[in-house]
Amino acid sequence: MTNESTFAGRWIHPDAEIGDGCTLGYGVVIEAGARLGPGCSVGHHAVIHAGVQLGAGCRVEDHAVLGRQPRPAPTSTVKVPKALPPLLIGDETSIGTGAVVYTGTTVGRQCLIGDLTFVREQVQIGDRVIVGTHVTVENEVSIGANVKIQTGAYITAWTTIEADCFIAPCVVTTNDNYMGRTQRRFAERGGAVIRRGARVGANVTLLPNVEVGAEAFVAAGSVVSRPVPPATLAMGSPAKARRAVPADEFVEAQGA
Repeated sequence: MTNESTFAGRWIHPDAEIGDGCTLGYGVVIEAGARLGPGCSVGHHAVIHAGVQLGAGCRVEDHAVLGRQPRPAPTSTVKVPKALPPLLIGDETSIGTGAVVYTGTTVGRQCLIGDLTFVREQVQIGDRVIVGTHVTVENEVSIGANVKIQTGAYITAWTTIEADCFIAPCVVTTNDNYMGRTQRRFAERGGAVIRRGARVGANVTLLPNVEVGAEAFVAAGSVVSRPVPPATLAMGSPAKARRAVPADEFVEAQGA
């Protein structure tokens, strides 16, 4: 392709690099320093901001926005670094229609970021992760390989989700017990830590700083206000330990 193009309403900066075999829809914008690996597909009216790096064989659906710069409100307590690294997206990853992924984030290989999903800055996402439709992932979240986050989940800032976890639809994580009041919140705020292989059921609420142990199972609708031990089924509001999780349900037993 030529370095700059207005054909079919596209605009491609002269410094952008478009790999062999890429296809671009109508109205696509690709800014300076962006790089698309070979075989990428970009849908209609998608915007790829400056510096974004797409691996080989990625698919970006219509109206997706990649590499958006964070612009907090004047009253926000979030402090964004003056210079963030570019958005990096691994090979064969798909970005859904209308999804927005900020700069300063890394998305691994063979991931799926669902339609109308929102991923903030300084997020680390491992390989083969599914982030479902209408999910919000706030800033400075870490998500390990092979995680599945289902429709409508809310992953608050400073949450850690280790590899092989399952987060069911409409799970809500929180990070501030004071809900914006008092200076103590700055010292004590923090998201949940969900250890490897844990499963969190639909409509669960995880309160700030709780830890869900490896291979634990949190039943649907529970409110987790204290740590869940490893390999334990917890349920209720507040959630309490009920029994052990059978070993045949562990990640290793599934051949992962």
